[in-house]
Amino acid sequence: MILTIINTNRQRAIPHQLLSHISFPIGSPLFPHQKISLQVLSLYPIPRLFRFQVMASSIFNAPCTAPSVKGKNYDGLKPAVHGNLRFNAAKKPSIEGCPKRVFIVRASEKKDGAVKKLGLSDAECEAAVAAGNVPEAPPVRPKPAAPAGTPVVPSLPLSRRPRRNRKSPAFRASFQETSISPANFVYPLFIHEGEEDTPIGAMPGCYRLGWRHGLVEEVAKARDVGVNSIVLFPKVPDALKTSTGDEAYNDNGLVPRAIRLLKDKYPDLVIYTDVALDPYSSDGHDGIVREDGVIMNDETVFQLCKQAVSQARAGADVVSPSDMMDGRVGAIREALDGEGFQHVSIMSYTAKYASSFYGPFREALDSNPRFGDKKTYQMNPANYREALVEAYADESEGADILLVKPGLPYLDIIRLLRDKSPLPIAAYQVSGEYSMIKAGGALKMIDEERVMMESLTCLRRAGADVILTYFALQAARCLCGEKR
Repeated sequence: MILTIINTNRQRAIPHQLLSHISFPIGSPLFPHQKISLQVLSLYPIPRLFRFQVMASSIFNAPCTAPSVKGKNYDGLKPAVHGNLRFNAAKKPSIEGCPKRVFIVRASEKKDGAVKKLGLSDAECEAAVAAGNVPEAPPVRPKPAAPAGTPVVPSLPLSRRPRRNRKSPAFRASFQETSISPANFVYPLFIHEGEEDTPIGAMPGCYRLGWRHGLVEEVAKARDVGVNSIVLFPKVPDALKTSTGDEAYNDNGLVPRAIRLLKDKYPDLVIYTDVALDPYSSDGHDGIVREDGVIMNDETVFQLCKQAVSQARAGADVVSPSDMMDGRVGAIREALDGEGFQHVSIMSYTAKYASSFYGPFREALDSNPRFGDKKTYQMNPANYREALVEAYADESEGADILLVKPGLPYLDIIRLLRDKSPLPIAAYQVSGEYSMIKAGGALKMIDEERVMMESLTCLRRAGADVILTYFALQAARCLCGEKR
């Protein structure tokens, strides 16, 4: 058994050089059954101090004599206990005017990491306290000193100081209002017909994955760190693209095959799909293009319904119309229900803006519009109230999730929908947002990991329940403490 003697005099600590050991041999009157070692420590303050209690009614203050220092006796300890107490000093430092000290004894934590109990009952402990033998508690830590030159000023008369709730990591964690976990992520994955994974130049770290090999491996990596939701985007061969996008509802097309493969290997994987014609269109638009350049609404919706049913038939859990055609949510809901897919959810791209942040994505799928832009069906970035019009329509038509795209530049829209709708809100951190963070990190202009996590937390704080992000795997690894 080891005990420790610690100086508790705040005014003047024992010099650091004075470290000595005291031992009681077996048979000592105080400890007749085992040898006890004591260690004198000179550093102050030291946490978790208490007097070593030998009996319920007594406090043991170990007395002995320290070695002579420059002709003076060290008076903190005096000899007793039948001369069996021995004090061994390896070194006799020079100390001037060493005053008297109070010493407190505690059980050491060196041996097994736990302080040994004394075996006293509750009644004995209470009796000792009632008799005035109160166990010693650690002293209050001294207030840290301010740097030299700090002005002495009166305290500001503030009744509320918000910094009090931010003063330590424990406090900050206790009062954190927004949390984020891998379960909040949906991982967008690009797939193609090839066997090899092809890097996407504008999106460092992202690939067109071979649907039979790379896709399965990437999903396995994501599941290992808690990301169990993905959304698939196909790079369709040019030879299969047509003006009406018929390949979109081919039951043996790239997306349905990938869904069946993944569901066979990972039955509990949540698979979102993209419902739009642009990957399958020779014109690169989300809908059928009339000869005068107008995007045909109702005819496009007819094609989208067939596409959604095909994806549901393959095993999709959530179909996600991103086309922004009017009335498509209600039509798709009716088509799914009519085919017996009442269990399949709809995540509507409710507020999808005609944004300039989509560039890298279109490179990934080779789906840039052959002419014009998408401003006649996607929303004007300058509009706010219009998002409510889209949200109310999608809610009434049967949407299960409302999505805002892009994410970070549109936090106000996320908050708007969060406040106005009871439905889950999704946010899409799009390719441009991802690539900017990656580029800034590569140039050492920002800390990529910190900015990544801050941006995702901001999306959650604004009100997003789930986030579609290309950072899903990297962020989940960060949350899980992995460094890759």
